[in-house]
Amino acid sequence: MNVAVVGASDKPKRYAYMAVRLLLEKGHTVFPVHQRVREIDGLRVYPSLGNITAPIDTITLYVGKSTSAAMAADILACRPRRIIFNPGAENEALERQAKKAGIQTVRGCTLVMLRTGQF
Repeated sequence: MNVAVVGASDKPKRYAYMAVRLLLEKGHTVFPVHQRVREIDGLRVYPSLGNITAPIDTITLYVGKSTSAAMAADILACRPRRIIFNPGAENEALERQAKKAGIQTVRGCTLVMLRTGQF
């Protein structure tokens, strides 16, 4: 599964970093997205979703509401199968837009979902 991690981090103590590592460990193809980070443990980081040419199955958000609101058009343009709103990344307006576009939305923790087989 192709997964974009929006708000990916190169800091090992951050959940967004842990998500990138665990997604890779579970066999997913990971596309970290962050404007300023260039690499995470040798993995290329994309400055925006628009720079990813592969189809994206899941977008998992590790950014706040104002950031995801500013990225809404790019998020929806990816036409992912689903968007995961991790704790602290909730955005009701984006959820409504996604649902209207036929995109599944999940309020949950990517790490918990991966560890419990719910991903």
